[in-house]
Amino acid sequence: MSARTPLARAAQWTGRTSRKALAAGLVALAAGSAWGSYGERPEVQAYIDRLAAEHAFERDALAALFQATRRNDDVLARISRPAERALAWRQYRRIFVTETRIAQGVDFWRANQPTLEAAATRFGVAPAIVVAVIGVETRYGRNKGSFPVLESLATLAFDYPRRSAFFEGQLTEFLLLAREERMDPHAFKGSYAGAMGFGQFIPSSYRAFAVDFDGDGRRDIWRNKPDAIGSVANYFAEHGWRGVGPAAVRVHAAGEALALANAGLDLDHTVGELRGLGVGGPADLPADARAALYRMDGVDGVEFWLALHDFYVITRYNRSAMYALAVLQLSWAIAERMAPQGDDG
Repeated sequence: MSARTPLARAAQWTGRTSRKALAAGLVALAAGSAWGSYGERPEVQAYIDRLAAEHAFERDALAALFQATRRNDDVLARISRPAERALAWRQYRRIFVTETRIAQGVDFWRANQPTLEAAATRFGVAPAIVVAVIGVETRYGRNKGSFPVLESLATLAFDYPRRSAFFEGQLTEFLLLAREERMDPHAFKGSYAGAMGFGQFIPSSYRAFAVDFDGDGRRDIWRNKPDAIGSVANYFAEHGWRGVGPAAVRVHAAGEALALANAGLDLDHTVGELRGLGVGGPADLPADARAALYRMDGVDGVEFWLALHDFYVITRYNRSAMYALAVLQLSWAIAERMAPQGDDG
């Protein structure tokens, strides 16, 4: 994480600075602030008033925090052109299911095997899934994001009208978690959309699902791999991960079933219903299992995938069918590489 700024050492967050020192910091910031500071904007002042009233924040500390926070135009540019929107499955898969990412996943699994096994025992989520999620999200911690989270969330809350309500909620969650964890709000780094750590948790997910898996008294998903692993596993467990039977299977589809492909992320049909409409797949799948059908444009042509319960759970982590399929295929490849090899002799 980044070094602490003078402002962010304020008493409200650490409890160690006097009101006199905070007042001095406010004066210094006011003298040196440039045009564009969020602290100058009426809607931000109103937001600060709400936080002070609803969550017992000290208003002066919040004012100082936003006085030192400015709009980031790179954040706005990036969120306006998310890569996934323009990619076909064959292109998306080429990014995430690669030999490098598989090999790095095997290394991550071996280096953290006791923790992954402990998480599987406690939460019921197989190591391959946890490893694959962390691999897709941050390449096993190699790219956790370099954007100041406070700046990103403020930019999206106050300068991205299309989703301002969502990001204002995440900004509030972020300020609450910074207070709870006794951390400097300016020290957090993450993605342009405010996602953080090995598993890229948004603030509300951090507060709800991050765990102190090694028992050291902190939930550190940036540097502490046990906490990051346990937090991802807990997220899946809390969203209903079963770990029984396949999450998705490749199938043939024809007839009336074709019109149902890519209808949405919800499991709106049953396996039996889809079979009756032209989906062919494994005969041992329960007819009453909830399912959805997806069409993917693969390297060798059209692919159809029958998605089941645990596939839907993966989409609760990231609401994208391509994301869920990439996680699954990466997990299969890593697990295959980790499987004990037979004795050739």
